[in-house]
Amino acid sequence: MSELARDTGAAWLDSQADAAQGITGTLPPRPLPDSRPPVEPFRADMLPEAIRAYVMDVANRQQSPPDFVAVASICGLSAVVGRKVLIRPKQHDDWTVTPNQWGAIIGRPSAMKSPSMKEALRPLDKIQRDAREAFEFALEEHAAENRLREIEKGEIEKQAKKLAREKKREEALALLVQSEAQGEAPTRLRLVVNDASVEKLGELLNENPNGLILVRDELAGWLSKMTQDDHQADRAFYLECFDGNGRFTYDRIGRGTIDIEHCTLSMIGGIQPSKIAPLVRGATRGTADDGLIQRLQLAVWPDDNRCWRWIDRQPDAKARHAFEQAFYRLHGLHFDDGAGEPPCWRFTAKAQGLFVEWMEEVQRIARADDIHPALESHLLKMPQTIAGLALLFEALDDQGGEVGEIATARALEWADYLRSHAERLYSVAVGSAIESARLILSRRDKLPEPFTGRDIQRKGWAGLDSLEAIRDALETLVEYGYATESLMPPTAQGGRPSTRYHWNPLLQRGEV
Repeated sequence: MSELARDTGAAWLDSQADAAQGITGTLPPRPLPDSRPPVEPFRADMLPEAIRAYVMDVANRQQSPPDFVAVASICGLSAVVGRKVLIRPKQHDDWTVTPNQWGAIIGRPSAMKSPSMKEALRPLDKIQRDAREAFEFALEEHAAENRLREIEKGEIEKQAKKLAREKKREEALALLVQSEAQGEAPTRLRLVVNDASVEKLGELLNENPNGLILVRDELAGWLSKMTQDDHQADRAFYLECFDGNGRFTYDRIGRGTIDIEHCTLSMIGGIQPSKIAPLVRGATRGTADDGLIQRLQLAVWPDDNRCWRWIDRQPDAKARHAFEQAFYRLHGLHFDDGAGEPPCWRFTAKAQGLFVEWMEEVQRIARADDIHPALESHLLKMPQTIAGLALLFEALDDQGGEVGEIATARALEWADYLRSHAERLYSVAVGSAIESARLILSRRDKLPEPFTGRDIQRKGWAGLDSLEAIRDALETLVEYGYATESLMPPTAQGGRPSTRYHWNPLLQRGEV
């Protein structure tokens, strides 16, 4: 037997002796902690009055969490505002924020995610439908104008020929240039996109420079596509769109070079916890840590509704009208700073004080030693989100010029609420070991005694498909006293030592 084997064997014998000695005085295991931290509940007064009543009315009738309807509404309204007005969160600095928002509503299947989004975004569909009818009429007029130009073109060519015979070449050339000019084709107003290539999306953004909103009933498909190697260029484009005021240029055979002057895109979609968990783990383990998940700043994961009752009543007509009018009013806003650019509002003095106080607090929390890097990145992106919300709330309150104390305080209430949901979101990665440990514990009767990590891997249990995940879960079980570990020495034929695990004897005797 090799020297390594002898040393390892001695260590194993010592550990076995220690384990045997500890049986008589075995301590009961400590309860595993809750792997899903609590979140702040949504409150109606977090919303401006213009949309508050209808959001709560929809949630009540559908018996869905009001969080879903509220976040979808905020994302939809942010897309309507787009680049009409911007905010500069500092009094003298030129840091500028576009109020577009990225949201995700997270819930189990049949949690009413899709119906909530559909009802919240219904006014956008109405605006687009009206715009489509106007576009079709404008297209007919444009076609008629082009036919008339063709008729006029023949007469202009006759005049150009006459001028050319008279050696008046410059005048003839000017006439021909005029005849070739075509009227600019009308463009269709778009607000919503569901499934477009980045090339087509770029063209739509150029046609709609105020911005668009990407709506995905199932956000998982889009997010998983962004993780694929052949979509990394698309991923880079979307990362640029989060900021709302960036530029992007791409070159494609067939389409040529397209310059997108304003990459302004809002986003909303629904996703199940089981679908977003692996994506969050990728962001926390460095495999996809470019900040895409952290850009879902309005990601909410409320508790499930456990009570259900039959509700059958008419929607609140007054509340619905006020809700729709909020969208139409923001859609009709036209600001101008005098130079053809959107104006930039700033905070009032009192509002500025509130924002600075909160900014200092969130920076302190984000930079603490005990915070996970993924959550740190999320929190450091939050100032842009909160400034944009304050601007949106001010616009909804029908004010103008400055962002006041009421709108800012409301946005800061969202900051606390959203931070609690972000902590729950990233807990699927940080707390995955606890969930996996709980799963192994619940199925311990299916394992031999003692058992190894390989025994668990062969079972193919959900979330335990890698030795790394299994090792993390087993370390958790050992830490909380549910199991002990021992090092098995190599055999006489050699090989590597292996770790075996023994259940706490109190578990075996059914005393806990």
